[in-house]
Amino acid sequence: MTFFDALFFSAFHHLKTKYKTKATRLSTIYLTLVQCSFLLFLGVFFSEFLTQMRVNTMSSTKAWSLFIIISIILYFKNWIQYSGKKRRVKNAKVVQNKLGQYSIWTLILLPIGSLFLSILLLKAL
Repeated sequence: MTFFDALFFSAFHHLKTKYKTKATRLSTIYLTLVQCSFLLFLGVFFSEFLTQMRVNTMSSTKAWSLFIIISIILYFKNWIQYSGKKRRVKNAKVVQNKLGQYSIWTLILLPIGSLFLSILLLKAL
């Protein structure tokens, strides 16, 4: 099971107690947000790195357009992966193996920290 699977099921189990019917949808949105924040951090890092190396790759508008397209693709990939039978099979494996869950604070601070680092890196350089 991957890191993102563990994040999804941790968020799913935390949300299942409050929102029984919307837990899958909210967990999918949460996972997409985490993946997009990591993608943003990597994009800003490589953009600044290539700027320091004086390499012209693409304009800022094209980079933001690419980020939005990849974010939409990530959402649909997560929606397909975690909405049906695959989620039920993986959930059974998680429950059967009794894998540890991340705390709610880790789940909240992970995308916030990644976004903060991305903005800090974007403003600093």
